Order: sequence, then C-alpha cells, then structure tokens
Amino acid sequence: MNIGEHILNKIKILSWNVNGIRAVHRKNFMEWFNAEKPDILCVQETKAQDDQIPEEIASAPGYELYVSSAERKGYSGVAVLSNKKAVRFNKGFGIEKFDNEGRILELDFGGFSLLNVYFPNGVSSKERLQYKMDFYDAFLNYANQLRTHGKKLIICGDVNTAHKEIDLARPKDNTKRSGFLPEERAWIDRLVSNGYIDTFREFVKEGGHYSWWDMRTRARDRDIGWRIDYFFVSEDLKNYVKSAFILKDVMGSDHCPVGIEVAAELFD
Repeated sequence: MNIGEHILNKIKILSWNVNGIRAVHRKNFMEWFNAEKPDILCVQETKAQDDQIPEEIASAPGYELYVSSAERKGYSGVAVLSNKKAVRFNKGFGIEKFDNEGRILELDFGGFSLLNVYFPNGVSSKERLQYKMDFYDAFLNYANQLRTHGKKLIICGDVNTAHKEIDLARPKDNTKRSGFLPEERAWIDRLVSNGYIDTFREFVKEGGHYSWWDMRTRARDRDIGWRIDYFFVSEDLKNYVKSAFILKDVMGSDHCPVGIEVAAELFD
C-alpha cells in the first residue's frame, strides 16, 4: 500500500515531533505535507508562539489550524492541521503547571476526541522526572474522565518513553535512563490496562521499528533508535483502525512521523 495516496473510505492521521516548526518549515515541510496529504496532522515541540507558526503552514488550503503554545518562548508547544473542523477544542487539563507548557490539544469531533500530547522529558533532573510522572497521571485521569462522559479517544504524540525492550535498539544500555525507566514503562502498562490500545503493535509485532534517534551520536545513520511516538485508541475504536505505520524515511527532525488510518465513518 502506498501511504502517500489518499485511500477512499479511510482517514489518515499523522503525528510528528518536528523539533521546531520554523526549523522544519525550512526543510521542505510543505513539500512533504502536500505530497502526503494527511487528513489530520498533529505536531509536537513546535517551539513557537501562536503567531510564529509560518504563514504557509497556518494558511494551508482546506485545513483548520489549532495551536497550544507554551508561556516560555521557543519551548514545547503542539499544533494540529485538520481538514475536519472540530466541534470543540481545548488546550489543557485545567492544571496550570501542565497547561502553561503548551503540551495538550484536545479536538472534539463529535463521536470521538483526538488528544495531541507532547509528554515531558525526564532526562534533565529528578524534578523533571517527577514532573513527567505527575503529568502522566494527570493525563490518564483526564482521558478516563472523557471516557466516562462517553467519548471514544484517539491519543497521539511523543510519549518520551519506550514501552518494551523491542521498542529500542539497546534496551540493556538504557535501563537507568529516563525514557526507559521501570516506573515510566509501568505507566504505559497502566495506560494499556485502562483500555488503551497501542495501534502499531496491533499490526507489527517485531522489533527494529523506531521513531526517534539521538542526533548527537548520529544514531539515525546506524538506525540505533527508540519507538517513543505512539497512537493509542480506546478499546471501542479498535475495529475502526485499519492500519498503523512509521514513516522512517521522512527527514527534518530527530523524530519521524507515525500514523494510523481509520474508517471514514468515524467522522460521520
């Protein structure tokens, strides 16, 4: 199947940590976007305020732009380009210490909600690791509250943790590094046990598939990577997901895009 082609009766949703939306815009982003033609593109780590999104991206024909920026300039931030207009959108959990970092966009499409999330990185300090774990808990509580109100959920973004040993090239070397700590991996276990499905693993069971590579060590050249970018869906959406994939050959960031295709009837 050619992922670049729009397939009738399917909606293509992509997620990409772009590591700076202005930087990726200078690296043929729109050429890629116009060729790929996603119905919805979720991006993380925009590193831009609302008015700093490049105009060519902000005014992409046929798309609505939704943005959540961090209070701190040049940091964090998420955005969504969608050719489906949301009934409602929301920029946070209602918890200031999380919402002011511009990490959450919730788009309500009526029958389901899409959550585009840039989960924190816990590498820099014990305090940031605790912030990350607190964010994880707040997110799961928020997602579960949406489900109690009858919402089906699609969750995507940079989770900043590899779940299992097959999700990174060198698991034994990274057991004491944030991104593969036991408590971080246990949280993904808890997410799954709460009824959220890792869509990629529904279609691909083997290892060797990654979405992030360390730029400092030129790890991408050797494919020494981590799978830390995900699409999860609530169990009631499982049968709507028709494919899940990683676009490993797309350059421009230290991450590559990941995606799913869902049955178009989900938007009816």
